Amino acid sequence: MDSKRLLVKTSNRNTDITQSIEDDPLIDGPLIARNALESAIKREFQKLPTNWGAITLTVLHVAYVSVCVALAALCWLTDTHSAECTAALNGVDSRSLVLLLKVGLWLLVFLFERCVQYHHSAVRRRGYLRFYRKTAKLKHLPLLIHSAGNAAVLIVIAPASMLDNKVKNLSVYLLLAVICVELLASVICLMVYAVQVSRFNKQSLGPDITEDERSHTFSGTDSDMHAEMGFRDGSSLEEVVEKQADLIEYLKQHNTQLSKRILTLATQQTHNRD
Repeated sequence: MDSKRLLVKTSNRNTDITQSIEDDPLIDGPLIARNALESAIKREFQKLPTNWGAITLTVLHVAYVSVCVALAALCWLTDTHSAECTAALNGVDSRSLVLLLKVGLWLLVFLFERCVQYHHSAVRRRGYLRFYRKTAKLKHLPLLIHSAGNAAVLIVIAPASMLDNKVKNLSVYLLLAVICVELLASVICLMVYAVQVSRFNKQSLGPDITEDERSHTFSGTDSDMHAEMGFRDGSSLEEVVEKQADLIEYLKQHNTQLSKRILTLATQQTHNRD
């Protein structure tokens, strides 16, 4: 009987201690208002400005092709305006001008690709992993198309004299064909990219994990709870591991920023009390 009473007393003491710990957490610590914390954590949606770069690059590419067609029609395919073309270009060879403009256009595409990569990396860090993966290959296509177009232009221009000996102005027609095909492929890629970015900016959604939690809360079903993270038929293990790595990296950054903001708010409230 004495042992039972002793066990009852010790259990009561343990429960009293646990209850006191649970009822009074962080008594001496500053209490942070929920509204203040949510307002500090909530981020404003940041739009991507790269769609305007894609549109500008498309306009410049169309202008370049128009200049090439005009030079070909006035200076290359006919001999009547050759002297006028030389005078208008201040003695610069028209084909050299086309090549210089082509190099300048490629540099603009390269700078655009670097700018897109920078902004998309920032989008990835903010938790928009689906959009990042959706445009991962599309954002590199314009530079690849222009690089392939440069190689094709060099292949056509290098044996230009030999081609023209076989068929008159064959190199000019091949050059125009390469430039037009390059324009068509580049414009399609840039317009598709611009539409996707504009749609992303218009939706102004939160990070993927936030939208998933919100959709699961409203739907009340758990059928698609881990659809993006699980391994399914037809999905590669490498892709699943990469998705998990991206999500873990985002959660780490989010937790770090959250901890810093909580400490900042706690410090502010401590100073206000003092």
